[in-house]
Amino acid sequence: MAPLTPPGASLGPHSLIEWGIAQSVLAGQSVSGDRYLLRPYPGGLLVAVVDGLGHGEMAAAAADIAVATLETHSREPVIPLLERCHVALKRTRGAAISLASFSAMYDSMTWLGVGNVEGVLLRADGKAIPAQELIMLFPGVAGYQLPYLRAVVTPVKRGDVVIFFTDGVRRDFLSEPIPAGSPKRIAGRICDKYKRSTDDALVFVGRYLGISR
Repeated sequence: MAPLTPPGASLGPHSLIEWGIAQSVLAGQSVSGDRYLLRPYPGGLLVAVVDGLGHGEMAAAAADIAVATLETHSREPVIPLLERCHVALKRTRGAAISLASFSAMYDSMTWLGVGNVEGVLLRADGKAIPAQELIMLFPGVAGYQLPYLRAVVTPVKRGDVVIFFTDGVRRDFLSEPIPAGSPKRIAGRICDKYKRSTDDALVFVGRYLGISR
């Protein structure tokens, strides 16, 4: 699997998160079917991770359509966004999609997913209960079968970390200490150690910064 690890970066001096990704392409393929998106909008930020079904060019084409749809309509709530993706992906093989929409005003994150792109929120406060929260995932495939959806709104504080990962990454890392350091370093360590040899892999890590008040 050839590693593809673009640099992480913030979105600017007033960005809500600092972030990093790591990804790899299935051996024998020239393109990954995994995609991510960060799209700021007035008062907030949309984060998405998309896994086109299967691998190769057809998976990549489905993922690209989903990302383009999300980018165009990023101001909308997460449930209508997933519904738009479902319609846009009808003529493709479909995709698993997980979304998180951050609100700067309310220091909150609204998130959900369809399929198997998992997400976890890790609290910076060591005394927080629970210290770890998982995204609500619904069975189905955007473009093929979309279930009744329900989003979860959760408060976020400065230093909290959200991690999204596609099914090319083993979830074993959730039971071990998360590596310290920048989001880019965390994503790289997780992807290097836990990626599977049978699929594309992508890990997104974002650390919430909030805004200065």
